[in-house]
Amino acid sequence: DIEGVTEGNLTEKIEEAGVKGILDQADGILVPGGFGDRGTEGKIAAVRYARENRIPYFGICLGMQTAVVEFARNVCGLAGANSSEFDEKSPHPVIHLMETQKGIDQKGATMRLGAYPAVLQEDSVAVKLYGKKKISERHRHRYEFNNNYREIFSRNGMVLSGLSPDGSLVEIVELKDHPWFLGCQFHPEFTSRPMDCHPLFKGFIKAALQYRMALREVPR
Repeated sequence: DIEGVTEGNLTEKIEEAGVKGILDQADGILVPGGFGDRGTEGKIAAVRYARENRIPYFGICLGMQTAVVEFARNVCGLAGANSSEFDEKSPHPVIHLMETQKGIDQKGATMRLGAYPAVLQEDSVAVKLYGKKKISERHRHRYEFNNNYREIFSRNGMVLSGLSPDGSLVEIVELKDHPWFLGCQFHPEFTSRPMDCHPLFKGFIKAALQYRMALREVPR
């Protein structure tokens, strides 16, 4: 409930004026999926604010991709890093078009659609929330984590905690030194129900409540 700000223009407001007055009272920050470059830099600024201020962060599809871009620029030192969806000339396309999508001009049914399996890393936030190592989740995207950057991301503290069974696709990322920071390439909202909340949403909400409780007596 921020005066003059709606869901549609929130990230554009952040681009124009910064996060102050918009996110400085947030107990958790979620960047959902989407297409196009509208408000992209605002999303990246929101990710940075969550990371630097240790606020629970949940990125879904594009929200994971913007988290990867932010980390590349501001932690890995990869100036100009971006998704090739937004900047085809980026010197560091840390998110790029999936191999299976190259050469396809039309979108929609050409995306990676439907349920796909993934394997979770031991001791990760994801495996603790799911309570199992093998999962299946529904996807809707054409872009993915660029595997050429796996080593530098891992070296700087990003955990690639969910991979496709053959190890070729990054499905979940987390941060080591953060209370709760997780991005997933799939769409957990597709299988979440009012009386049966998806485990990732449960984890995010719990982390946000814990963040609020920890700061209840501290002026913000």
